[in-house]
Amino acid sequence: MKKASTKKTKDDLRSEYDLSQLKGGVRGKYYREATAGTNLVLIEPELATVFPDTESVNRALRLLAETAESVNSKKSVRRKPQKNRLKRSA
Repeated sequence: MKKASTKKTKDDLRSEYDLSQLKGGVRGKYYREATAGTNLVLIEPELATVFPDTESVNRALRLLAETAESVNSKKSVRRKPQKNRLKRSA
């Protein structure tokens, strides 16, 4: 069983603050709006030394995306090489 604390907590709240006006707050009221435009990604510590800021990460990802897109577009244009076969005459 715990003993009751004999220390009184000092109330640092100023007398001009009316606590009755603080009722009815909603937890997470602006959560969706705050996270709507945010995409947080954690990278490994060794990559953090290579990409020290947001700009360098975005630049590298754009380059990677452009490279992947160009490789995919070239694959769709390529045709399979035709095998040179001799036609049999009957």
